[in-house]
Amino acid sequence: MNRPRRRQATALGLGALLTAMLAFAAPASAAATTAASTTTATQTPLVVNARWGGHCTYDRVVIDLQGYVPGVTVTPVPKLVYDGSGKPVPLAGRYFLEIRLHPAAGHDDAGNNVYRGPKLLKIYLPKLKGIALTGDYEGYVTFGAAFDTKPAYTSFKLHAPERFVLDIAHPNVC
Repeated sequence: MNRPRRRQATALGLGALLTAMLAFAAPASAAATTAASTTTATQTPLVVNARWGGHCTYDRVVIDLQGYVPGVTVTPVPKLVYDGSGKPVPLAGRYFLEIRLHPAAGHDDAGNNVYRGPKLLKIYLPKLKGIALTGDYEGYVTFGAAFDTKPAYTSFKLHAPERFVLDIAHPNVC
């Protein structure tokens, strides 16, 4: 008679122990997952590079990021100016686009510059004539692009690696 009761007590004790372990383990792992995803999602993305290329029917500007692609606005502006100072950006052109990323930074938390792309560059593509980093201030990173003729453009985000793409259409040159 003793053996069945001992087995039953052992089984009940083991069941209670496993239940207690699961009760403590589940919230801890769920909290760790939530904390990790919150940290990743709220960390400001870093703008690390800007590059460009010419293709048969479009010119392309690509902005590379670490983290995620933030909100981006592309706005035609009458002239390009540096954020903060308001000084004119010395890029020749008749038409300009301002590309503004928010939230974003070109520097890390210690203030070290992580952006390695061009600060101001004249470009000789069918449409794109120049690009400049015009601001990295208070959660905004801003670029300016210069054109001789009015640009027709589309933009989109790409992932793995994270980047923002701006395509400027032009007649076939190939």
